[in-house]
Amino acid sequence: MISFNYECDFSLENEDVYATWISDVIHSENKNIGEISYIFCDDEYLLEINKQYLNHDYYTDIISFDYTVSDVISGDIFVSIDRVKENALDFGASFDNELKRVIIHGVLHFCGFKDKSNEEEEIMRRKEEEKINMFHVKH
Repeated sequence: MISFNYECDFSLENEDVYATWISDVIHSENKNIGEISYIFCDDEYLLEINKQYLNHDYYTDIISFDYTVSDVISGDIFVSIDRVKENALDFGASFDNELKRVIIHGVLHFCGFKDKSNEEEEIMRRKEEEKINMFHVKH
């Protein structure tokens, strides 16, 4: 099950469309859906999560906690809407496209993709583009 939670003045339009897309992405990687919770928040909320759980004192766009067991994808994904807006401006992308990138980035981590090295980051970017394109094709 995929759930969406809001800790700031933001909400997804068409949650069902996003949930279907996320589900399709997970299945496209030959994985199954467990429990995935998205928590949309602001910078300060995510900064506190970053400090408390990761000992990091900086803003970030996404923090994911992976509870995946075998091929059953589960976890909590925290997304800072403030960072997504700023990143969209910095990268010359639309807010909607950047939001999709961040939403699917967490799921790709749960599916086993990393982004620590340059090579891993390249693969992750390609996967993000591939999965964002699934949103446009399917819906």
